[in-house]
Amino acid sequence: MASIPVALMIPALVLTGLALLVTYLVLGPSKYGGPSSGKGVVVHVLVLGDIGRSPRMTYHALSIAKHGGKVNLIGYLETPPHPSLLSSPSITIHALPPPPVRPARIPFLLFAPFKVLHQFFCLFALLSYTLPPSQWLLVQNPPSIPTLFIASLVCRLRSTKLLIDWHNYGWTILSSTRGPRHPLVYIAKLYECLFGRLGDHNLTVTHAMARQLRLPPYKIRGPMTAVHDRPAEIFKPMWWGKARQDVLERVLPAEQRDLLPSIMEGNTKLIVSSTSWTRDEDFGILLDALVAYAADPVSDTTPVLAVITGKGPQKEMYLAQIAELTRSGQLPNVSIVTAFLPFEDYAKLLACADLGVCLHMSSSGVDLPMKVVDMFGAGLPVAAFCGYESFGELVKEGVNGRGFETYGELSIILRTLLSPEGSGELEVLRKGAVKEGARRWDEEWDKKVAKMMGFEA
Repeated sequence: MASIPVALMIPALVLTGLALLVTYLVLGPSKYGGPSSGKGVVVHVLVLGDIGRSPRMTYHALSIAKHGGKVNLIGYLETPPHPSLLSSPSITIHALPPPPVRPARIPFLLFAPFKVLHQFFCLFALLSYTLPPSQWLLVQNPPSIPTLFIASLVCRLRSTKLLIDWHNYGWTILSSTRGPRHPLVYIAKLYECLFGRLGDHNLTVTHAMARQLRLPPYKIRGPMTAVHDRPAEIFKPMWWGKARQDVLERVLPAEQRDLLPSIMEGNTKLIVSSTSWTRDEDFGILLDALVAYAADPVSDTTPVLAVITGKGPQKEMYLAQIAELTRSGQLPNVSIVTAFLPFEDYAKLLACADLGVCLHMSSSGVDLPMKVVDMFGAGLPVAAFCGYESFGELVKEGVNGRGFETYGELSIILRTLLSPEGSGELEVLRKGAVKEGARRWDEEWDKKVAKMMGFEA
């Protein structure tokens, strides 16, 4: 075959390059040209997860809309979103197609790249072409893969500012399930540290996380602001009485409503725990603590109704354990029920409870559980797992809650606070919870985020 002369190849390559450039200019992503501050600013809010279970990103979207911004909220629709999202004329929800589900016969290592590619193409098409350009792209991290790469790429193509909201680290969560030496953990850590540096501004959920992100291996040099989670207005204390009775009659399972008179009289204590039923929240600690609480040989224990909300992969396993413990008589005076409630009912249930229990175990050591924030908003004191650095930024020992690291410690806390003798201490903690929950999300956001994004505080 005769070779093509170089003299012809060069013009052909130039023409090809020009054709590609023209095609990009004509068909490529448009750039943002709208207002850079104040009313009418367009903001894309991206959470590669269930919008209905992403309260912090929900509150970001509502705050932006409240200040006159136009929000495109992007994520999965697995559970009902916050009602205010659906009623706001300034917020448009864009549901992502459900990610592919891994067949049991296909190994994780072979399936993971396929899932990432599916997410990549869905997000790139939506952010680059389907949606108009925006002044800001606010991204939740984690998940990091492929979110951070796509977000940084789209922002460069569309003259958009990238705002990364650090909730935790994706690689530490992966490490908790795959083990710290797994090759994917190493790759995920390298990826997150690299692309995490590309944000125009960074938000963190704790001061401890902000300090850590300045250090190796992250070495983030861009602007950074710690924005603590605060309760939304839907979480508020309730004056106990008929209002409490009405709520409990509606949210408690039918088979437990015969306990209502005893709960209202204070003879049975109501505790609430919200869990994701994953290894990140070891429900076994609470279950073992309730068994130890019920088996106290020294004194009669106060009857307890424990309501566990949420859903997740380990729920059925623990339901089987609860049923077996109940059948074998290891939970005398203790009833455990599960529920998955609408947002408003969950908020009211917290306000009706005597004590909240949080089992969140931080994979990074520097995040904080949103569920405790919500409990404080409802005036509910907590007993929470405390074995991580940032715990003290939210829960103050003996002021608004108590900390534990083992089921034995939790059992002692339950025995102390739920007994008649512990009512005084429980009331002190309740007052501390009300005080901590008095500072609301709007106040925190207006002070720390509004001006940075170009809105009037």
